[in-house]
Amino acid sequence: MNDTNRGKDLPWLLWLCASRASFTIIFTAYSAVMPLITPEWGLSASQAGLIQSSWHFGYLFSLFTIGFLADRYGARRIFLASSIAASITAMIFALFANDFYSAAILYGLTGLFSGGSYTPGLTLISERFHSSSRGRSMGFYLAAASAGYAISLIMTGAVAPFIGWRGALILNAAGPVLGALIAIYALRHTPNVIHPTEDGKTKANPIPVVLKNKPAMLVTWAYSFHSWELLGLKAWLPAFFAASAAISGSTLLQAASLGAGLTAITYITSMGGSIAGGWLSDRYGRTATILIMSVSSMSLCFALGWMVQLPLWLLVIIASIHSFLAIGDSSVYSTAVTELVPPRYLGAAYSVRSVIGFSAGAFSPWVFGLVLDATRAAKPDAEVLAWGLAWCSLGAAALFGPLATLRLRQMPESRLLANGKR
Repeated sequence: MNDTNRGKDLPWLLWLCASRASFTIIFTAYSAVMPLITPEWGLSASQAGLIQSSWHFGYLFSLFTIGFLADRYGARRIFLASSIAASITAMIFALFANDFYSAAILYGLTGLFSGGSYTPGLTLISERFHSSSRGRSMGFYLAAASAGYAISLIMTGAVAPFIGWRGALILNAAGPVLGALIAIYALRHTPNVIHPTEDGKTKANPIPVVLKNKPAMLVTWAYSFHSWELLGLKAWLPAFFAASAAISGSTLLQAASLGAGLTAITYITSMGGSIAGGWLSDRYGRTATILIMSVSSMSLCFALGWMVQLPLWLLVIIASIHSFLAIGDSSVYSTAVTELVPPRYLGAAYSVRSVIGFSAGAFSPWVFGLVLDATRAAKPDAEVLAWGLAWCSLGAAALFGPLATLRLRQMPESRLLANGKR
C-alpha cells in the first residue's frame, strides 16, 4: 500500500465490498425459496440440489474464463463488464424460472456471469494492498459476500409470505443491478493494470506454469475440499433449518421463512469468520490459520445433521459457530495464491483453482440431496438419520483439506507466505 494512497485505500475497499455484497444477494436467493419451490414444482431433494449445483457449474466456468481474461485485458475492465452481464441474467432467472429445467438452465446462466465480481476483485485488492495487510483486506471482501447472503435470506424470509417466492426472487435480482452501479463508481479512478512479461521473455502458457507450481497446487487442492464443505453448507442450511422447524410443528410457509431468517444469522457470524481468518493469517501465518479453521469446521460437519431435532435456538448457535469456522479460511487460500504465484499468472492460477474447487463445490449440494433421497427411501421415517448422513457427506470430503495444508507447511516455499510466518 503506498503512503500517498493510504488515506484513499479504506474508502476504496469499502465501496468495492459494497459492490460485492450487492452481487451476492442473488447467490443464496434460490436456497432461501427452495422449501417453497420444491413441493410446488414436485421436485425431489436431488433435483432441488441440482438446481443449486447448476449455478455452481456456471459459476466455475465463469471463474475459469474470467481469470484468463483478467490477465489479458486487466482486472478492472473484466470486473465491470461481467458486472453488467450478471445484473441482466439474474433478473431473467427471477422472472422466467418456472420448473426444474428452466430453473436449472437460467440459474446456471446466472452463475455463468457472476464470477466477475470474485477473482477480479481479489486481483484488484492484491494490486493495491501489501502482503502485510492483504489477508485482512481480502477477509473484508469475503465478509461482504456473507453480508449479501444474509441480506438475501432476511429479505426473502420477510417478504415471501406477502409477495410469494417469485416476488422475493425479483427483489433479490435487484441486488446485482445495484452492485454494477456501485462498481462503476468505486473503480472510476482505479487503473486497469495488465502485468507485462519479464523483459526479453515470451509469456509462457499459463496453465502448465500453474500446474507445475506444487505449493500453489497444494493450496488449490486444500481449497477444493474446503469448497465441497462450504458450498454444500450454504445450499442446504436454509432447508435444514426449515426441516427442524417443521419437526417442531411449523407450517411449510412458516418453516421456509424461519429457515431463511435463521440462516441469515449464521451468515452474519460468518462475516466475523472471514475477517478473523484474514487477520489471524496476517499475524500468525496462512497454513496455521487454515489448519485451525478447517479441522474445527470439518468436525462440526460430522455432528450437525444429527442435531436436527434440537431446539431451534440451540441449533442456530451451533450452526453459527460452524459457519464462522467454515468460512474463516476462505480468504486465506486466496491470499496464499497471491504469494506463491507471479502476478502475471495470478488470473490463470485463480482460474485453475476455480475449476478444481468449484467443481467439487458444484457436486456437493447434489450429493447431499442424493444422500437425503437414498436414506429416506430406505428408512422413510428416519429424518435424523437422513440429515445426519447428508451432513457427513460434507465432512468426509473435507478431511483431505488439512492433509494438503500440512504438506504445504512442510515445503520451503511456505516461507513465502505472510512474510515468512507460513
